[in-house]
Amino acid sequence: MKIGIEGQRLFRSKKHGMDMVALELIRNLQKIDQKNEYIIFIKPDEDDACLKESSNFKIVKLEGGFYPLWEQIALPRAAAAAGCQLLHCTSNTAPVNTSIPLVVTLHDIIYMESSYGKILSGSGTTYQKFGNAYRRLIVPRVIKKSRKIITVSHFEKNRIGEFFGMKGDSRLTAVYNGVSDYFKPVTDQATLLRVKQKYHLPDHYFFFLGNTDPKKNTRGTLKAYSDFLKQTGSDMRLVMLDYDRAELDKILVEIGDQSLIDRIVLTGYVVNTDLPAIYSQCDVFLYPSLRESFGIPMLEAMGCGAPVITSTTSSMPEVSGGAGFLVDPFNPTEITAAMIQITGNRDLKNQLIEKGLAQAPKFSWKAMAENVLDIYKEIGSNVQ
Repeated sequence: MKIGIEGQRLFRSKKHGMDMVALELIRNLQKIDQKNEYIIFIKPDEDDACLKESSNFKIVKLEGGFYPLWEQIALPRAAAAAGCQLLHCTSNTAPVNTSIPLVVTLHDIIYMESSYGKILSGSGTTYQKFGNAYRRLIVPRVIKKSRKIITVSHFEKNRIGEFFGMKGDSRLTAVYNGVSDYFKPVTDQATLLRVKQKYHLPDHYFFFLGNTDPKKNTRGTLKAYSDFLKQTGSDMRLVMLDYDRAELDKILVEIGDQSLIDRIVLTGYVVNTDLPAIYSQCDVFLYPSLRESFGIPMLEAMGCGAPVITSTTSSMPEVSGGAGFLVDPFNPTEITAAMIQITGNRDLKNQLIEKGLAQAPKFSWKAMAENVLDIYKEIGSNVQ
């Protein structure tokens, strides 16, 4: 069978969640499937050639302009011209008009949910607002015509089933994401020192992967951190990744603590393979998102031996499996209390570390790829 996989953004240097999931899927399919033929469609205007062709994997650099045009026009034409018998779109949306059997990975439907719409309305960047509007238009149509809809947790499967009236629909299935093998405790002192110096890490810090997406709860986390410092008198720093300084200043004005900027370390973009050393050196990893469909970073942190604070909402209790300290993310006071408890109680911290080290290995990219390959085979048996 000839299988097309949409990987539009895979070659961009700054990869994010859905990009990494698609990349790991393809890499692991290369390892386990030498029978089917694969064509990976990517945009050529990127500079990180993170995939290599192999005997049955071909990479096609496809022009096509702005994302909706690339996806709705260029991609289905190229897939048809290549003779694809199945097209897997990996990032929530897919071409509406194509005769090729479709598989779509629907990571979440946050943009469809009115309960979160009130919280997120008016928030986020212009690009994020456009992306959500595009998904609201396209996703209902894609769902109707897809042969299989893959999502990443049972929580999200239930939400999709409820929202689109698909409970019990055999087309909808949950396939867990994985954690890369290199997310494990880093003990090599030279590596730890190199990463510490490269990103200007302090000796003790909370680690937070917040970004401008409102669901990441950056405002609530910063409020909780501010209160933690005021209540404890601690000199604990907060390390954040690739976050815009101007946007951060706006939030600090909103929470009434502009001086907090002196306690925050902004690392800029971090290479994925440097993350284990950052997780390994943090005192606590903060992941109190408002809404997640899965939550790969908390498993990465657990795999590296970091205690994790995460949320009672959406998929996070399911994926953390009792290994995270759960808080109400809408209540900064609870986040602050958890920060105080973990940093002040060595036994509790060690318990969370132990549980996390046991939880993370339950999720692997190989298992994810095997499950997706089974889906391809199921569809292939009906189209050949």
